[in-house]
Amino acid sequence: MKAVYLSDVDKSRDNNLNLIRMFAAAGVLISHAWPISTGNITQQPLTELLHGIDLGIICVSIFFAISGYLIAQSYDRDPNLKRFWLSRVMRIFPGLLVVLLITALILAPLITVMEARAVWLAAPEYILRNFTLFSLEQYLPGVFRGNPVGGSINIPLWTLSHELICYFFVTLLGIGGLLKAPRLMFLAWLVFIASYAVIIYAEPQQRLVALAKLAFPFMVGVIFFVWRRKVVLNWGIGGALIILTAVLYNSVIFREIFMLSLSYIIFLLAFLPSGKIRQYNRLGDYSYGIYIYAFPIQQLVAYLGVTNPFLNIMYAFPLTLLCAVLSWIFIESPSLDIAKKFKLRSRSAIATK
Repeated sequence: MKAVYLSDVDKSRDNNLNLIRMFAAAGVLISHAWPISTGNITQQPLTELLHGIDLGIICVSIFFAISGYLIAQSYDRDPNLKRFWLSRVMRIFPGLLVVLLITALILAPLITVMEARAVWLAAPEYILRNFTLFSLEQYLPGVFRGNPVGGSINIPLWTLSHELICYFFVTLLGIGGLLKAPRLMFLAWLVFIASYAVIIYAEPQQRLVALAKLAFPFMVGVIFFVWRRKVVLNWGIGGALIILTAVLYNSVIFREIFMLSLSYIIFLLAFLPSGKIRQYNRLGDYSYGIYIYAFPIQQLVAYLGVTNPFLNIMYAFPLTLLCAVLSWIFIESPSLDIAKKFKLRSRSAIATK
């Protein structure tokens, strides 16, 4: 049987990546239902079974592994920095701005236990700090203060700044030519692993530790792209990695082996199953919308008195999906179209010179 390499199957968008990201976004919502309902932030599915790796961490890591591959692929196909970064900005910030505006200017004034004027005064700073991503603000006056998990409005936004930092990593790798040089990229991977080990061991700063943990699956995705002509997609290899992960369950490198295995299996699921499952691609990419709307909607459900995690999921998911669909149709897809049109005009202008 002929071996299937990653480079053989990644040439089009006819894959299962959108569906996988949809499941990952839903998984984050499911995982957060427990702390939102109980107030115990550590009480999330799979935490005890996987030595602190809960369902939410798994799903976010899936996002980062896929992102590492696709972002490296995007830069490799078009290394123009303006076009590359415009696509990144238009994918993240328009949808983010809208959810912040809705949260701060519509939802918060309606449910605050304080005067609405206090929310109006705090809203500009809340929107600005969260829109810039690097100085997040989780609170608005009197909003969700009586909820089990406190007044936090949209905790998952913290990962977006780390994703942007990872995009800068790819930019540097691309400028240095490493995305087209597998051997040099392998050396860069070793440097990353060494840096990662020091950060995880020394824990110099919590934000840096969080970045390192998310950068690991992201860099696995980047490595898979650079070495795509050597990466064989095979269910037997996936099974072997699962066994290896189980063998190393109590080792100090369990988390890293788990993330490597998870990333490989995600790419198996993304590119090997075909047929009717790929009809999902006829729909939009709702995963980002689910990710940024889920937490405030789940907090709203808790605010209304629902303290059972299963009921929280049942009530919050349909509302979140509705918001995600509307966000895709009216905000995200049009924003991406703007980026595409700019790319076409830019390339045409260069071609005519």
